[in-house]
Amino acid sequence: MALTLGTLASCSSTCKGPGGAISKVKIYTVDPAQRIKAGDPSIHFERSYHLYGAYTMAEQMERSGQYYTVMWKAKDRTQPLTVRFEYRQRDTGLTVKVKEEQVSDVNRSNVTRFQVTGEEFRSNGPVTAWRASLVRGKEQLVVADSFLWN
Repeated sequence: MALTLGTLASCSSTCKGPGGAISKVKIYTVDPAQRIKAGDPSIHFERSYHLYGAYTMAEQMERSGQYYTVMWKAKDRTQPLTVRFEYRQRDTGLTVKVKEEQVSDVNRSNVTRFQVTGEEFRSNGPVTAWRASLVRGKEQLVVADSFLWN
């Protein structure tokens, strides 16, 4: 039960900046080889959602890893922006990796998803620290990071 609860985490409070807010960063870890011992059906659903359509063990192992859902709002919705996800992994030390998603149609409430899965997850290990930010041009609008980022 303690291991299952450790797979879900999120930002405890809204991170606000001059150009917007990141309300939550939801983290979910998928390990197909591990059996889930939880009474809450939502935990089983999340795992099934990420593994949907992966019938063989090889397909399931390719989807194993960590999934990050960034929930955010921007004050100026007329211009496109970039959601940036920076992270460090257990076996890469202080090397910072970056994933970005360009968003041209900014809504009132937005959700952007990132994943560290498959070979990247198997060879470099789980994410140990992360930072999510909204960027427009060279200006950082808002930043949310994990406790271990600094």
